[in-house]
Amino acid sequence: MTIAADVFTSTDIFSLEYASDPRISPDGKTAVYVRNAYDIMTDGKNRDLWLLNIKSGMHEPLFSDDKQYSQPRWSPDGKKLAFISNISGKYQIHIHYLESNRTAMVSQLQAGISSLTWSPDGKWLAFSQKVNAPNSKLAKMPKKPKGAKWAKPVVVIDKAYYQADGRGLIKPGYSHIFVIPSDGGTPRQLTQGNYHHRGTLAWNDASDEIVFSANRRDDWEYKGLEGDLFSVSLKDGNLTQLTSAPGKEYGPSFSNNGEKLAFLSTSNALNPYRNAKLNIMNWSSKEAKIVAKDFDRSIRSPQWLSNSKLAFAYDDFGKRKVATMTTKGKITDLTDSLSGTTLGRPYISGEFHTNDSGKIVFTKGTSQRPSDVAVVNTKGKVSQLTALNEDLLAHKTLGKVHEINYKSSFDGEEIQGWYITPPNFDPKKKYPLLLEIHGGPHLAYGPHFSAELQRFAAQGYVVFYDNHRGSSSYGERFAMLLKYKYSSKEDFADHNSGVDAMIAKGFIDENNLFIAGGSAGGIATAYAIGLTDRFAAAAVVKPVINWLSKVLTADSGLRQIPTQFPGMPWEHVEHYWQRSPMSLVGNVTTPTLLMTGEEDLRTPMAQTEQYYQALKLRKIDTVLVKVPGAPHGIAGKPSRMIAKIENTLAWFEKYKNKPAQK
Repeated sequence: MTIAADVFTSTDIFSLEYASDPRISPDGKTAVYVRNAYDIMTDGKNRDLWLLNIKSGMHEPLFSDDKQYSQPRWSPDGKKLAFISNISGKYQIHIHYLESNRTAMVSQLQAGISSLTWSPDGKWLAFSQKVNAPNSKLAKMPKKPKGAKWAKPVVVIDKAYYQADGRGLIKPGYSHIFVIPSDGGTPRQLTQGNYHHRGTLAWNDASDEIVFSANRRDDWEYKGLEGDLFSVSLKDGNLTQLTSAPGKEYGPSFSNNGEKLAFLSTSNALNPYRNAKLNIMNWSSKEAKIVAKDFDRSIRSPQWLSNSKLAFAYDDFGKRKVATMTTKGKITDLTDSLSGTTLGRPYISGEFHTNDSGKIVFTKGTSQRPSDVAVVNTKGKVSQLTALNEDLLAHKTLGKVHEINYKSSFDGEEIQGWYITPPNFDPKKKYPLLLEIHGGPHLAYGPHFSAELQRFAAQGYVVFYDNHRGSSSYGERFAMLLKYKYSSKEDFADHNSGVDAMIAKGFIDENNLFIAGGSAGGIATAYAIGLTDRFAAAAVVKPVINWLSKVLTADSGLRQIPTQFPGMPWEHVEHYWQRSPMSLVGNVTTPTLLMTGEEDLRTPMAQTEQYYQALKLRKIDTVLVKVPGAPHGIAGKPSRMIAKIENTLAWFEKYKNKPAQK
């Protein structure tokens, strides 16, 4: 098909940019952020630091080179920026002095650096880093003769959690908290033991203690829903446990005067979804209470605006909002336009940062644009400061995103969805429909920019997506409707009813219905074509096909089995089997494309291959697309995203029927 020059093309994906990790200066006059751009020559991503003058909008790069930058953090006096970069070869901590425009490397570390955080007095930087542990051994091997060439030594695995998607086999070691002088010096390890200490780090007002979250139980591998707050002394590494409630306490943040500690908590109920609650601790007494206990949304990233008010984010009906909350629980929404930090599919996303300057800087996105940097004040006035994609998209005609609400045929449950009409859409014509199902399943789509779905729309498809039962941003009751049930006839009914609602609009060609989805969406797609033959073709991406084998071979079984199933696979064989698309493969007649990354450990390739073999044995037209080197995040490189899109389009074009006449 010939593509007009003014619509979104696959090559355009390489030119997309987006803002992330915005940080406002202590005086509220300047912001720094990470500017992300794809590189067509390396098939990778460039991450640069840019500065913004909040008042004038002046926008300039902090550096001009081909290095990578991340985790920009203002010093308390606003005169310096700490960040991670490979300026000096390996990724290290650097300090940039803004007045003199000089940069110094202040660390010489041997492992990855996370949670970079300044002390309030500006003298220290804290961070988390993995400390390697010895490899496990069973047998003592004979000494290899000099010059001999033996096979690689065996790998002995004795941990329950031993592999991770995107990382492969996990090398032995534990994350610990370190401090280093901000003007350079020797790092010092503060935490000890065979436990992980990572996540948000919060310094007390005196700069002599750091609060963090950790699961220091002996059976921590089996207790993924647990975690407590601890403080560690900078002087002697003495550890003090601050919380011990069932569940997880995390994300600590001190008030400006150091008298209160805000943190998040989730229960340890064996459920696939749990709202995060805001807690406030009196630092002197260590007594804590939940604030806005009845607020039925999950709170994200609480940050103090003053000693009596915090800013936070929460997801609501497919959008991410920034709001304020007083210490007494009064909530005020400021903006619902946090968005745009995922480019592939229209997932809820976005970040913000604030301090006692009274301004909040955040990533602002729309259905037509990835994230830019914007500022919102406590009265809800939004000012956008960048326009990173106007050079690419201003002259393009993109698909328009519309909201649709309907009831599920299963039980009348209200379902929210969206559909994208193609460029130059004419409601008097008939268009093929592409149903695209999100992953998770406890995630959510919304009216956000999506390179993948815009490409489908550019090729003439009306693209429909919904937040079926189990999706986040609708409260705990709605999310829990899929407990022990995904995939099932219930979420299929949510999708199928949406297709019917779209057909009722009058511009959908009923002979050209297509279905696609990845991860949990791939499961739902494979399950759907075992229940119906209404789709002309399907694209099943990185699916689970057989739950009995998946949970015992993937990297997620330790957490997935206790929260998403009533028991172990060998104890509930029928339950696991009924939820497996393989149980319905004998019904499938839909031509099916299968696509999975060869290094996927979340939904391993063997899952896809089982379905491929079954469909081939039944002589159903199917094709298997393997993505070399790709983990579960199959579209992590721009060329892989393009391959995913274009192969899906080619498969659907193969099975597109002659357009119906209205």
